[in-house]
Amino acid sequence: MKKTGLKIEIYGSEILRTRAASVKTPGPEHRELLSAMARFMYANSGIGLAAPQIGVGEAMIVVDIGAGLYKLINPRIIRREGRQAIEEGCLSLPGVSVNVNRARKITLKALGHDFNPVTITAEGLLACVFQHEIDHLRGRMIVDYASLFDKVRLKRKLAELYRRSENDRLPEPGEEQRKLRL
Repeated sequence: MKKTGLKIEIYGSEILRTRAASVKTPGPEHRELLSAMARFMYANSGIGLAAPQIGVGEAMIVVDIGAGLYKLINPRIIRREGRQAIEEGCLSLPGVSVNVNRARKITLKALGHDFNPVTITAEGLLACVFQHEIDHLRGRMIVDYASLFDKVRLKRKLAELYRRSENDRLPEPGEEQRKLRL
């Protein structure tokens, strides 16, 4: 695994529940951080990562489901269509998966890594991952979508993660298996 110098924020960390600030004036440091986030995501077998997950309170995400890397600043969803349910995992919730209902198709606007405006329409898994990462920018996590049954089922695991959040430790790749590692 390539060292990135970044650490994942684990469930219980305050920044994961805090709304990320919009990036007012993007600069080279934002471009560098997006690249570091992408390296970190790949090194941990993720398919998406939001800046708050690495302790940065700014609205930036990276996403790659295998069809190309997106590096986005200030993403916002402007249109939602249809419904889909996908079992999701999260790098900030190791060992936890939750069935989440989301829009099947979305359109979003953001600044790309070159700081130019982009509009992206995504369906299926890609739409799911964008929604998941944008939720992180709003202080939301997959456990917020859990059914009452799942919340009871996950209570012990979430309590353990909350205690562990002080250590900011991400399991080594392969240590924990999940459906989707977003």
